[in-house]
Amino acid sequence: MARLGPMQVLTRAILSVGVKRVCLRAIHRGSSRHTASPPPRPVISTSYVHGTSDLPLTSRTVQQCLYDTTQRFPDEEAVVVVQSAVRKTFSQLSKDVETMAAGLLALGLKKGDRLGMWGPNSYEWIVVQYATAQAGIILVSVNPAYQAKELEYVLRKVGCSALVFPSEFKSQRYYELLRQICPEIEHSPAGGIKSKLLPDLRIVITLDKKNPGAFQFQEVMDAGSTQFVKQLNDIQKTVSCDDPINIQFTSGTTGYPKGATLSHHNIVNNAAMVGMRFGFNWKKGVRIAVPVPLYHCLGSVIASLVMAVYGPTLVFPSPSFEVRALLESISQEKCTCVYGTPTMFIDLLGQPDYASHTSTLTSGVIAGSIAPPEVVRKFITETSMKNLLIAYGTTENSPATFMGFPYDDITRKTNTVGHVLPHTEAKIVDTNTGQIVPLNSPGEMWIRGYCVMLGYWGDEEKNSETITPERWYKTGDIATMDEYGYCQIVGRCKDMIIRGGENIYPAEIEHFLHTHPKIMEAQVIGVKDERMGEEICACIKTHPNEKCTAEEIKAYCKGQISHFKVPRYIIFVNEYPLTVSGKIQKFKLKEIMEEQLKL
Repeated sequence: MARLGPMQVLTRAILSVGVKRVCLRAIHRGSSRHTASPPPRPVISTSYVHGTSDLPLTSRTVQQCLYDTTQRFPDEEAVVVVQSAVRKTFSQLSKDVETMAAGLLALGLKKGDRLGMWGPNSYEWIVVQYATAQAGIILVSVNPAYQAKELEYVLRKVGCSALVFPSEFKSQRYYELLRQICPEIEHSPAGGIKSKLLPDLRIVITLDKKNPGAFQFQEVMDAGSTQFVKQLNDIQKTVSCDDPINIQFTSGTTGYPKGATLSHHNIVNNAAMVGMRFGFNWKKGVRIAVPVPLYHCLGSVIASLVMAVYGPTLVFPSPSFEVRALLESISQEKCTCVYGTPTMFIDLLGQPDYASHTSTLTSGVIAGSIAPPEVVRKFITETSMKNLLIAYGTTENSPATFMGFPYDDITRKTNTVGHVLPHTEAKIVDTNTGQIVPLNSPGEMWIRGYCVMLGYWGDEEKNSETITPERWYKTGDIATMDEYGYCQIVGRCKDMIIRGGENIYPAEIEHFLHTHPKIMEAQVIGVKDERMGEEICACIKTHPNEKCTAEEIKAYCKGQISHFKVPRYIIFVNEYPLTVSGKIQKFKLKEIMEEQLKL
């Protein structure tokens, strides 16, 4: 081939760049080349949008992501846990993960077994998350506020072989709660539990002190000998991106939690798409303050998995949310980004010395429930956090499906949940016909794509109710979509209460309240609240001639149901608004209560 002259080389280079630019113009504005740019002109004519991108989906597993990032940034900080003074680089984290994974195999756990993680945020939580992924063990995220009966339900539902938790935290006595449903633990050898109520549970691991029938966390780490590291390496060859790796419990239409089962493919790709939208694929020195719980998808995927995919540093201010700890950690650790629910952001902004502690913040993510527009506007206009974004999704969608662009205008940032993420389809449908509605018309949001969960664990009936034969997931949220593909959430089909980011189903509380001897009927609704988004209101009818007080009901709830499910408002009523057919009209009851409570 003839050698090209200097002018020919230059001409060819110019043409190459020109062709590349033309090609890229044809790509939807959701492309990774345009992560900071919203669509400049209308892109759809009906309430259907498909997020395209030149970033392909990956088949990497959770462990492969952590390995790859460790190879790139071995000496960079991966995790900082402020309260316990833990600082770990990626290489240190990876070593701890491998040791723990080998230790779990040494206890006899096998690929596909379920292990429950029950407790507040900690370094050990992160280690267990990645160790289970490396060993092919399915991590079950257990709400740290669960009481004994709630714990029994989820452990039985998915057949947990192992459970990891701290002995206690605040008022939660984890070991004692487990002992209520598994009394056999006190007289069992560690690793040899045989429980009547929990037939699958064999292994209990406590993070701190040694307890009867339980291994201590360090003992498991010490058990990870060379023999089991070799076994671990063999297992790694069999782990597929399509394998289930995490079960996250979410309330559902029965009022009982359902185990949304997520694969490596689900959560790795969701973390990749969220991180790309945020610009973590090119930003350097990102340090994220993480006050949100790791048992939620926001913590375990949008925080933890984003760390493994892109390499930002995660800073955990405290085991559970404490606004002062968050504020001081942002300042002390020079965080550039913060995640949180709307309630957390409201509390943060309410601190009188907010400005003096947060000058390093430039960005953040609000998720977990719908953010009040005025709160978002205040952060963007009055603080250094100009690139504050809203993320929307559901646990069943791994979780994020919509998210703003960093440089959206303020109206889009405050009044919408952003634009669909890459490789995700979304449509707004008529709830009666299932047909796509016109632009800017309300309907139910349906989602399809890589992000849709494998299904609810052991619940085919609910799977068929929520996932269509064409693999559309019905979110239960009422939404509208504009011609640019931006979405607004305007309500919910399902009777769900979202209190400070916690999903609460009224039927579960109603079922419990009906066990009180003085209560004839109980209806639970969500009423608006400036700080929490929604608060729980129980409207109670007592049996004839029975006298009862709100304090008596709250005392009855304490220790029996999670603290966040205890109603803030307890109103005694003589009747409920009914339809002609006798069904209670909860939307009317909500209106009556909000007026009566002057909300």
